[in-house]
Amino acid sequence: MGILELLVIAFGLAADAFAVSVCLGMPIGKLTVGRALIPGLYFGLFQGAMPLIGWLAGARFAGYIQDFDHWIAFGLLTLIGGNMVWGSFKPEDYPAETSFSPRKMLPLAVATSVDALAVGVTFALLPDVNIVQAVLSIALVTFVLSAAGTVIGRAFGLRLKTAAERVGGFVLVLMGVKILIEHLIGG
Repeated sequence: MGILELLVIAFGLAADAFAVSVCLGMPIGKLTVGRALIPGLYFGLFQGAMPLIGWLAGARFAGYIQDFDHWIAFGLLTLIGGNMVWGSFKPEDYPAETSFSPRKMLPLAVATSVDALAVGVTFALLPDVNIVQAVLSIALVTFVLSAAGTVIGRAFGLRLKTAAERVGGFVLVLMGVKILIEHLIGG
């Protein structure tokens, strides 16, 4: 898997974290650099760690499922992406004031990175994934988009959240379709 494909997946995975960061930024009275970096650090760290955990777990089972691993990769990415798109149509309530305490940020970081865990399992099923490059790409893209999302949320609000979730979901679905087609055509 090339760096361009990894970056596309990283942007798709970071869409949830970006959307949450936009929501975190909306109620901020005074935005400082530190407040913008906090979501980036939390979400970047978790989005980077989860694919590694998924890859380690998936690598243990890859030999048993190699005959149908492309269908699993397709199914996982389609399910994750479809869920993101579906979730973008649901109305949500947002807090009147943003807290960046660990008590608030840890659950958000875990919740936005669960899909990265499943993608990590998918990486273990693919023969040409450099997991270090994948983890670093996902973590860095998520960090940058989350920090930017906080700033953008303060400036523009809710309008970008829905679009980010939909685009990210569609990207993951398309990557799943690409993996399936490449495997079916290639052998």
